[in-house]
Amino acid sequence: MSKTFLNKAGSMTISLLLTMTMLLAGCGGEKGKAAAPDASKKPAAQATEQATPQQKQEKKAEEIDKKMSGSRNTPIVQAAKKVGPTVVGITNKAYVRDFFNRVQLAERGYGSGVIYDKSGLIVTNNHVVEGASEIIVSLADGRSAQGKVLGTDAATDLAVVKIDLDNLPVAEFGDSSTVQVGEPAIAIGNPLGMEFRGSVTVGIISALNRSVEIGEKKFTLFQTDAAINPGNSGGALVNADGEIIGINSAKIGVSNVEGMGFAIPINNVKPIIKELAAKGRVAHPYVGASLIDKDIAKHYGFDMDLHEGLFIMKLSKGGPLARSGARTGDIITEFNGVKVHTVAALRDEIAKHKVGDQVNITILRNENQMTLAVTLQEYPRN
Repeated sequence: MSKTFLNKAGSMTISLLLTMTMLLAGCGGEKGKAAAPDASKKPAAQATEQATPQQKQEKKAEEIDKKMSGSRNTPIVQAAKKVGPTVVGITNKAYVRDFFNRVQLAERGYGSGVIYDKSGLIVTNNHVVEGASEIIVSLADGRSAQGKVLGTDAATDLAVVKIDLDNLPVAEFGDSSTVQVGEPAIAIGNPLGMEFRGSVTVGIISALNRSVEIGEKKFTLFQTDAAINPGNSGGALVNADGEIIGINSAKIGVSNVEGMGFAIPINNVKPIIKELAAKGRVAHPYVGASLIDKDIAKHYGFDMDLHEGLFIMKLSKGGPLARSGARTGDIITEFNGVKVHTVAALRDEIAKHKVGDQVNITILRNENQMTLAVTLQEYPRN
């Protein structure tokens, strides 16, 4: 009997050992693999810890959005969130000589820009990148890259810069022809440098089609009372729908003047940056003459009867007017049927045409009226 008991005890021991072995080793095949811990599945807390600062910020912003009331989450807040990531900082660096006559790369200025294409195209002002030996572009998400200037146009104060980065946010262009005086205007940029990057200021559209002379150039701009400070140049002027309606360009810098900022309407910007990105430059037409209008004559004390026209003081050799038969001393009275009393009015009419267009220019010569067929040429780059 004791022998039978020992046999049973031995059998139970062997069975127990086999069972423990199978439990420790697993059952093999697919079931065994399923039972093994999945190293790829990390705890949620650990995944959160490994998220980038930008991802953490975005997640926090989403949580705040869910809790915000409708009275706080206004169109202005939504527009700033939509456009803010597309506005970049641009640092202009140039080679200068120091006190010891050594050549060094130094910061020359700063401004803003707007990403408008996923390939890395950025629109900014010409004066922001002018004279740069190196361009550094700083994004809202903390990334930075060296920028390449594809093209500039001093006549419109626009430029296109390209960066080589992936996953870029892109701004949405609106239709500036629909902008109304009094509607909200949101300026986003980097006033006073990168320390205050992404600053948002709010105002209204104060006026449309303002003619502003900056240096020797004349621009047709939006006027806004949204604060535009040095460094905002090249940044975005946005409507309440989060659409870009203008590129911030200038501010009247007079001690007793406040709330007068200006932006280039986006409908004027679109064809210019398209040509700059493709060709690196923009061909502007001209008539080839130095002219005097009543304002210039009065300023310099000239006593002459201009017949409400423009006196041709000098002709460019081989220029459009010279080729058409115009002479020094002629007076331009009409451009393609439109009366022109000032040089600025003539520039506005010329700007409506392209290089190669033929126009009719009416002149007075010795009290005799004549009409000349003039083919517009490209304004010389020098």
